[in-house]
Amino acid sequence: MNSAQSSEHQLLPLEEQLVGVNAKTGLYPGARSWSGGRRRILGKGPLESYCYHVMSRTCGGEVFFDEVEKEALRRVIWRMAEFCGIKVVTYCLMGNHFHLLAEVPHRESWLQRFEGPLGEAKLLEHLRILYSKTYVGLLRDELSDLRQRGLETLAQQKVEALKKRFCELSLFVKEVKERFSRWFNKRRGRRGTLWMDRFKSVLVEGKGEALRTMAAYIDLNPVRAGLVKDPKDYRWCGYAEALGGSRRAQRGLCKAIGKPVDGWQSAGAAEAYRGILYAEGREVKDAQNEKVVKRGVSVEAARAVLAESGKLSPAELVRLRVRYFSDGAILGSKAFVEGIFEAQREQFSPKRKRGARRIMESDHSLYALRQLKVKPVG
Repeated sequence: MNSAQSSEHQLLPLEEQLVGVNAKTGLYPGARSWSGGRRRILGKGPLESYCYHVMSRTCGGEVFFDEVEKEALRRVIWRMAEFCGIKVVTYCLMGNHFHLLAEVPHRESWLQRFEGPLGEAKLLEHLRILYSKTYVGLLRDELSDLRQRGLETLAQQKVEALKKRFCELSLFVKEVKERFSRWFNKRRGRRGTLWMDRFKSVLVEGKGEALRTMAAYIDLNPVRAGLVKDPKDYRWCGYAEALGGSRRAQRGLCKAIGKPVDGWQSAGAAEAYRGILYAEGREVKDAQNEKVVKRGVSVEAARAVLAESGKLSPAELVRLRVRYFSDGAILGSKAFVEGIFEAQREQFSPKRKRGARRIMESDHSLYALRQLKVKPVG
């Protein structure tokens, strides 16, 4: 990307820069089938799910992502995870590579949602996560036409081909990388391969110390790289997203440390995980205790966090929440936010009854209008 292109992109609101990432699409070429190449070690047994640490790097590590591109990759990962039935435990998007801790559910159990008389209708509705209304409508018409012509077997084969895309780690990562690459290359005006070889994956026991350790390793990447001193301050990782109020990120980390799925606040998962990060992430010095040989959090910082039992102040929690607001968000008292909401009423769905949403982390009466997608309020 040349300097003129870069300046032009920076002038656009975030959502406009990400329009291609957010758009629903037709079926991408090559997405109909997938042959896996060299074999991976995959969980195949009676367990309900298996967890994997996935890592992929750009070609030669020479292509680096800016902040908008990291945000685009974050959105692609979450969207493809929802579509494929994959659960994100945590993640970290670095300048030239990404880490992802993913839980792949037991495929047959997950697919039961598409069984029964309404199963196919539910499947077609599920496709709307990724594909346009037009594409899904054409697919529905194609299946209907095949059946009218007595070709039920062919119609069922098409349905089964769609189901093969779910709960498959290789397919999930392949589509994440392909979809992001198309958007990235268009944005940068570049051609060719973006990612180095195939992704690396490690099978991780889905509970206990192994999962906790791997989650902490991933969220500590920006600290080890010297980008931040505290993992909460690196926006593109699962821990920071969880502190920003994301339920899906919170649930993933609750899984990592063995807490109830919605126990981020109620079961003390936030404090417990912060304690784990600071215990696992301490810097390592040489034998003379002078030179740092492995970057991490300082001993003093670790002691301070552990002394507070991993708790963050209400003011700090609000700051972490606010930085995730989209363009056009509004912050203030309940009366102020409601006033802006009523003045801009036509930009919201009729189903929305109120504008002000209380920020639960605040120890004062602080409210926000989380999203205003049409135009930012100046």
